[in-house]
Amino acid sequence: MDTDYRIKLDENELRYEDADIDERIIKAVKEMGFEVMTPIQAQAIPEMIKGRDIIGQAQTGTGKTASFGIPIIQNTDPDLEGLQALVLSPTRELAIQAADEIRKFAKYMTGIRILPVYGGQDISKQIRSLRGNVQIVVGTPGRIMDHMRRHTISLDRVKTVVLDEADEMLDMGFREDMETILKDIPGEHQTALFSATMPKAILEITSNFQKEDAIFLKIPSKELTIPLVRQYYYEVSRKNKEEAVSRLLDYYNPKRSLIFCNTKKMADDLAQNLTGRGYFAEALHGDLSQNQRDRVMQGFKNGQTEILIATDVAARGLDIDEVEAVFNYDVPQDIEYYVHRIGRTGRAGKKGRSFTLVVGREVLKIREIERYCKTTIKPRTIPSSGEVIRSKSEKILDRTINLIKEEDLSENIMTVERKLEDEGYTAIELCAAFLKDAMGDSIFEISDEDMYVKPWVWKKEDEGRDRKRGQGGHRGYRDRRDFRDRKGYKGHKDHKDHKDHKDHKDRKDHKDHKKGRDKKS
Repeated sequence: MDTDYRIKLDENELRYEDADIDERIIKAVKEMGFEVMTPIQAQAIPEMIKGRDIIGQAQTGTGKTASFGIPIIQNTDPDLEGLQALVLSPTRELAIQAADEIRKFAKYMTGIRILPVYGGQDISKQIRSLRGNVQIVVGTPGRIMDHMRRHTISLDRVKTVVLDEADEMLDMGFREDMETILKDIPGEHQTALFSATMPKAILEITSNFQKEDAIFLKIPSKELTIPLVRQYYYEVSRKNKEEAVSRLLDYYNPKRSLIFCNTKKMADDLAQNLTGRGYFAEALHGDLSQNQRDRVMQGFKNGQTEILIATDVAARGLDIDEVEAVFNYDVPQDIEYYVHRIGRTGRAGKKGRSFTLVVGREVLKIREIERYCKTTIKPRTIPSSGEVIRSKSEKILDRTINLIKEEDLSENIMTVERKLEDEGYTAIELCAAFLKDAMGDSIFEISDEDMYVKPWVWKKEDEGRDRKRGQGGHRGYRDRRDFRDRKGYKGHKDHKDHKDHKDHKDRKDHKDHKKGRDKKS
């Protein structure tokens, strides 16, 4: 019986084009590599587009940003002046990440401006940006309140407010801030709340600030487990990713490899370029006909194709044994995708390797994967040209020595002896020539110096003098500037003035301050 290699979707899965989403947004979403909605997206996006209040409970890494970002973009009027949507995030890192992703969704939506605002950044720069008719603001609660106090942010025309990672904002002592901001939004508006957990305080906020017909969406948590795979990540520049994956292929020389890309175009381009470099590579994605898909898969299974370059959706349902290495050419958009990808290797008790190429801020996604999968992804540097050459030569010599041990080479020895006598070369010279011929031409298009990338760190202007590492690990830096920003706010009549706090000089004072804020909540 022939194997069925057709792309399989679960019965509950929804493609973006099947929902009531603007075609321009769908175009941008596809460029980002999304093809099928995650469960929280499939439930939240249609309801938010309709203007319904929602409570979304789903674990981190399940695509919550798209769940509210896409409806916000679709419901924003670029011709209307003033702030139309406000997203509250617990940390500056999350605010920046969410703003970046929403901006990508709006790539083909002319006239929509998105701005992240957070403590630690020069507020005068934010004020100048806000004067440019920003429709969507993503910010930390303290900095949002500071702008409200300065009247540089007006909530009068806000149609949608989103509390992202609401439980983390509660843990950081922002409940009073959240409630103050929600109270200050006049008129009819949509309120959406997303959280990994639903403590009592969250439910109280939903009861006080959402409509009675608010929809509760709960996505069951999955136990994300990592198979027996050695996991590494490499910080590279975007322009050098192709060279990086080529060096890794040459250095480790896996017999059968899977490379995952986020988009079909990237899969096609990479397959073409690797083929041009002499690799046996093919692309697999949803645009292939069934006959093309069958041909590609058959070639990969019988060894004619050594490298299969696939998108996440196209690789579903594939049962391929003896994949020695998985390459994440693009960091996956969803944590579950990462688990599914590397699960293609390390099967049946065998060890496998996974390599993830990381560009800039994407290193934060690695930390997120480590946290939620309870695993370790070790940092590595791309092999140098010398290391690649030595690795290739050692593998060839190892295979040669195995031939000496296992095969009868008597006739070959006589042939070599006659040739050495006729030409006058030594045995070492002949062996070296054989080795060079077997290795082929080692083409390194980029120098070792240009391949090196410094590990990504927060820039000083982003960091601010008050930044301290938050209790949420990579989830963000706790913004002490936000605490100080709150003290002068008097926007709502029910708001009580905050006591003036001196700058904290050690962690103990900071924790004591937090405890006091939590008691007030």
